[in-house]
Parts: sequence; structure tokens; C-alpha cells
Amino acid sequence: MHVPATLVRGGTSKCWLFPQVHMPAERDRIERVLVDAYGAADPVQLDGVGGATPTTSKAAVVGVSAHDGVDVDYLFAQVGIGTGTVEWGSNCGNCATAIALYAVAEGLVPLKGDRTTVVMHNTNTGAVMEAEVDTPGGRVQEFGDRTVPGTLAGGVPVGLTFRAPAGATTGHLLPTGLPAQKLQPGEPAGGAHSPSSATPPSVTMVDAGAPVVLVDALRAGRTGAETLDQMRTEVPWLRATRHAAAVLMGLAEAGAEPGDAVPKAGLVGPPVAYTTTLGEQVAADAYDVSVRMLSMNSPHPAIGLTSAVAVAAANNVEGTVVANASTAPGGRVLRIGTPAGVLTVESSGAGPDRVAVARAARILCRARILVREPAVPAAA
Repeated sequence: MHVPATLVRGGTSKCWLFPQVHMPAERDRIERVLVDAYGAADPVQLDGVGGATPTTSKAAVVGVSAHDGVDVDYLFAQVGIGTGTVEWGSNCGNCATAIALYAVAEGLVPLKGDRTTVVMHNTNTGAVMEAEVDTPGGRVQEFGDRTVPGTLAGGVPVGLTFRAPAGATTGHLLPTGLPAQKLQPGEPAGGAHSPSSATPPSVTMVDAGAPVVLVDALRAGRTGAETLDQMRTEVPWLRATRHAAAVLMGLAEAGAEPGDAVPKAGLVGPPVAYTTTLGEQVAADAYDVSVRMLSMNSPHPAIGLTSAVAVAAANNVEGTVVANASTAPGGRVLRIGTPAGVLTVESSGAGPDRVAVARAARILCRARILVREPAVPAAA
């Protein structure tokens, strides 16, 4: 059997987008389609269309929304690499950027002059996002010149706004009620790299865009400006921090098998001069706060947009590890230093009510992917 799909780059991720009308309705059957299509049981995803990295092993099932005021519903999937499974508990802002361009290109949303607004509902988390896609002269662009940190390739400009992002998963911006607290991550594999058990690191647990646990890098003996190679040595104890935070945030039961998708985990520190992965020099005064995140169990090459939303929200709360490290605490505009460069995020309202970021997207190909699992129920 085959299933139609479109590969779209959104920001610093690549996402295969599957039309809802050509996919099964049941999530377990969707999972079997994706595992087969991506070759997800293989750690290099050789026998499939997956890219074998967390930022290139993503998918979404996209369809016209039945909700008032919403154009598109999408189910986001983080397809496993070497696991033969799919993680369904999160959202991806970069894939939402891709979906916005896909929606106008596929006619799911009528074109509206030079900029077309697409309102999207992520069915995994309930998050609602609004995108403005450049459609000059009422036409869809195949190429564009906007670049984002992490890639030299240009794309079609897409402005992405997260509406009322606070507490979408847990019900609270600060799930534990505290702006910062000590958190002992336990004894991970490779514990020689973990902070001393006598001085557990200070963390902020925040739910905005996504549930996130952010570690005070300086108090953990780090900088928050580590290279990707340095971050690889931090993965074991950051995973353990994630697992401990998941219980405190109400995302997992104590003693349950830990997951590696939520909360997202990372280090936060004050700005310092550093060199990006593309070899660009960034001065300390060129940004406000340094952040290094994990993507599943690997260092994120930039920062996920949902994580950036959480960082921006935490920056507006006195006493968080972000506000304490930031040179612009409480500011409407926050410049986040990432391994790929500086990402600017704008917040508005007290909630915050809206968090916006400029992105870019490009449709790479349209395909029919051969899969063993039927793409539609047999009765169809």
C-alpha cells in the first residue's frame, strides 16, 4: 500500500506531513504506518524516510478543522529512532511552521492577499497557534529568502504566534507553584558528569508552549553556552533531571517507566561570547540569555520553538532561573543564544497571552510512501 505525504522544512526541522483523509483514524494504526514508513525500528532509519535525528524524525497528520475559528487540526508525532515506537505527548513549533505553509499550498486555507493567516490546533496538547504565511499577490511561494538560526537555506517567511500558551498541559504556568527549586536528579548512567549530589541544581519547571525543566547552569557547574559536543556529555544527568521533574510536574507517576519527550530539559546561563555551529562569532551583548536544550536524548542543534516559548514565559516571572540569568528580565523581547545563533522571541500580555517568533518554511517534495500497513481502513 502507499500513503501520500509531503516533506516540508519548517525552521530547523523536517517533517513529513500526511493528509488526514488518507490515514487511519485510530492512533495505534497511525503509529504502525509511521513506524513502517520511517524505518523507526532501525537506529539509522535506513529502510525508511526518517532522517535518524530527532529534528528529522517528525511527522504530523493534518486535516481541515471542525472547530470554530480554527483552520487546521494536526496530530504531531515524534517518531522513534531505533525504538519502533512513536511519542505522542508533545507539540513542535517548527512543524507547525511547516504545516502553515502546507495548508496554503494544499488549499486547506484560502489565500488572502499578500499574507495568509492560518490558525492551527495541535490535538496532542490542545495548543492553538496562528501563522502568517507570505503569499505575495495571493500566490503560494515555492522559495524564499528568510533564514533562521541553524541553517543558511532560505525559506518562505512564516510568522508563528502561540496563543495563551501557559499551562496547556498541566493547567499552570508553574506546575509546582515555585519559580525555582532544588531538584536532585538521582544517579544517571555516566554519573561522573552529573552535579554533586550534595548540591542539587536549582531548576525552574514551567509549562508554556511545552512542559520544560530548565537548570541553572552556573549552580550546576556549567555555563549554559556549551558546545554540542560538550552537551553530549550532559545528556545522562539531564535525562535523569527530566525524569525527576516529570513526576513533580504531574506528567508521570512515581516509579513509572520514564519517557524522554516531556518535559523538555536544558541548561540556562548568562550571555557569554561564543561561536555558533555555523562558525559565526556571537558577542555577549548580542543576546540576553544562553540556553542549551535536549531534543529527546540528543543535544538540540538550535532550540525547539515550544522550548523557546517556555523560556520567554519564564523570563517574565521573578525568581526563575531564566530571569536570574537574563540581562532583560521581564522584557517583551527576549534574545535567546542557542548553538545555532540568536533567536528573538516576542511576548505580549500578562499570561503571556501571545508569544511570537519569525520562522521560514519550504516544501521539499511530494511523495507516495510504500508501507505495509494499509493507509485507510479496509472498508473504505
